[in-house]
Amino acid sequence: MDKLRIGIIGTGGIAHKHMDSYKKMDDIEIIGAADIVPGKARAFLDEFGLTDVPAFETKEELLALKPDGVSVCTYNSTHAECAIAAMEAGCDVLCEKPMSVTLEQAVEMARAQVRTGKILTIGFQPRYDPNMRMVKDIVRSGELGHIYYIQTGGGRRRGIPGPTFLQKDTAGVGCLADIGCYGLDMALNSIGYRKPVTVSAYSADYFGKNPKYCKNSDIFSVDDFAVALIRFEDGLVMDFRMAWAMHMDTMGDTLFMGTEGGLKVKSPHPELNWGGAWDGTIGDVYLYHDMCGETVCTQVPLKPNENDRFYRKVRAFADAVKTHGPSPIPWQEIIYNQAIIDGIYRSSQCGHEVEINIPEIG
Repeated sequence: MDKLRIGIIGTGGIAHKHMDSYKKMDDIEIIGAADIVPGKARAFLDEFGLTDVPAFETKEELLALKPDGVSVCTYNSTHAECAIAAMEAGCDVLCEKPMSVTLEQAVEMARAQVRTGKILTIGFQPRYDPNMRMVKDIVRSGELGHIYYIQTGGGRRRGIPGPTFLQKDTAGVGCLADIGCYGLDMALNSIGYRKPVTVSAYSADYFGKNPKYCKNSDIFSVDDFAVALIRFEDGLVMDFRMAWAMHMDTMGDTLFMGTEGGLKVKSPHPELNWGGAWDGTIGDVYLYHDMCGETVCTQVPLKPNENDRFYRKVRAFADAVKTHGPSPIPWQEIIYNQAIIDGIYRSSQCGHEVEINIPEIG
C-alpha cells in the first residue's frame, strides 16, 4: 500500500502533537516541514529522527513537493493564507483551531475549498472524546425537548499561554479563539450547528496586561476574558463565558436547558490553574427532569477515556485523505464558530450588539 505523503507547515508546540500522531501510523510518510523561523523546521524534524527529510523556511517550497496532505500549525493569523495556498497546490488540509482570526478569512478558506474540491478539516480533538460524544447523543436524543437556552463557560484560573498567543499580529485574538472556540464547538456540535444572527459582548485584558499575572505583559495585546450573549435564527440563546485568568475556579458549567429536561456538564478540573477549559475532557454530567410528578436529578455515568483524542483527530484526517473525503470536521460547521468569534470581537470593540452576516460561499 502506498503511503500518504504528509507535510507540516509551522513547527511550534502544537505541531509536535501532529508529528507524534503521524509517527504512530504505518501508512504515513513525512516528506517535509516548513517554518518561517530560520532553523526551526530543521530542529523539529531532527528531534523526531527525520534527519534526511527536508526542512524549509517557506510554505511554497514545501508545497512544491506536492504532498497529499498538510497539517497547518502556524500562528492563528496565518491559518487562512497557509490553508488556501495548500489547497490551491492540490493538498488536503488539516488546519489547527481556530479556523482563522476573522470571518472574512474563514469565508476565503471556504471558497478555496469549494473551488479546489480538496479536504479542509478543522482541528477540534475534543470531538473524539467519548464523553463529549455522549453529551451530543443525549442532547440530540430529544430527551430535553426543545432546547431554548445554552450556557457554556469554563475558563482557567491561571492559564495565560506563551508569547505567540498574546500578540495581536500573530494570534489575532486571545482566550476567545484559543480556548473559547472549544466551548462554542462543544455546545454547537451537540445541538447541531445553526446560524447565529446577533451578538452582544464584552472583553477585557486586566490579567494579561498585569506583570503580576503575566510574565509577557509588556507584549500582551489581545483579550484574556470574554463574555457574550448570542442569538440564533431559530430563537436559541447562548450565554458564553471564557477566561485565561481570573480570581475564580470556573466561569460556570455548560448547561442545556430544554422544555422537557436540562443537562448540566460540570467544568473539567476547575481546581487546577490550567483546568476548566473544554479542550479535552468534561466533568460530571447531570440530567434534570421530572418523574412521576416529582423533580429528579440523575447523574449520568461517564465512559472510559483512553486519552487518545489527538491521535484520532489526525487519523480521521489521514483516512479522509485516503478515501477522498468527506471532511471529518467540515468548514460548513466551523464557519459558524468563527462567525461568532468575529462577532464577539467586533461587539466588544464597539460596545454594543452587532449583527452576524455570513456571505454566500458559492
